[in-house]
Order: sequence, then C-alpha cells, then structure tokens
Amino acid sequence: MTRKEERELAFTLIFEKIFNNELSMDEIIDNAVEARFVEESTFAFSLAKMAYEHSDEIDSIINEFSVGWRVSRLPKVSLAILRLALCEILFVPSIPHGVSINEAVELAKKFATQEDGAFINGILGKYVRENVAE
Repeated sequence: MTRKEERELAFTLIFEKIFNNELSMDEIIDNAVEARFVEESTFAFSLAKMAYEHSDEIDSIINEFSVGWRVSRLPKVSLAILRLALCEILFVPSIPHGVSINEAVELAKKFATQEDGAFINGILGKYVRENVAE
C-alpha cells in the first residue's frame, strides 16, 4: 500500500468515526478490516487513532483558523480531511508540512469539491505560516 493509499484509508476511518461516535476507533478499524477487507496499515491506523485522540485540540485549531465556520457546520468530508492533515502537521514530524497540505487538497479534490480544496488549503497554510517553523 502506498503512503497516499494509507492516507486515504486513514481519512475514511476518521470520516467513519464522525458518524459512529458510539464506537471506539479500534472498533471502527476492526470493522473495516473484517467487513471491507481493508489491508492492515500501521501508518493509517496510527494516524486515525491519533487524530481521534487529539480531536479536541485539532478541532480547536480548525475553529480558530476557519473564519466564519465552526467545526459543527463544516462538511464532514472537509472536517475529516482537516483532522487528518493537522494530525500529521502536529504529531508526525517526519512528514513535511507541505506534503500534508498537498495530500489534504488532493483528498478534497477526490472526495469533496474544488472549493473545499481551496478552503482546506487556506486553513492549513495559514496555520503552518503562523504557528509552525518548518
């Protein structure tokens, strides 16, 4: 599985968790492996778990940088992509921030709209410029 495919898997798990709050991330992962024959991926599973474990912190950043939009009003696809990308930016120092941003925009192009891609790019770019030294 390529890193891009692993990222996409992590995104789908994070997205699924948004709609299945009563299940733990481990249960969502187990269900995905069993029901959809998802290939096991340490990287994807780790990202999904980390994004969920730090969702309050990540959502706080999203709320701060998404002018005029609260997490509760964001399209769920955009929210899942933002959670994934910010998780990488905050907690996976081996991935360059530009890669995380670019991959998030690519996910938005595939699963959302061009406008969502621009919105996600804007939030992530502004956050990195203002808070993170590369």
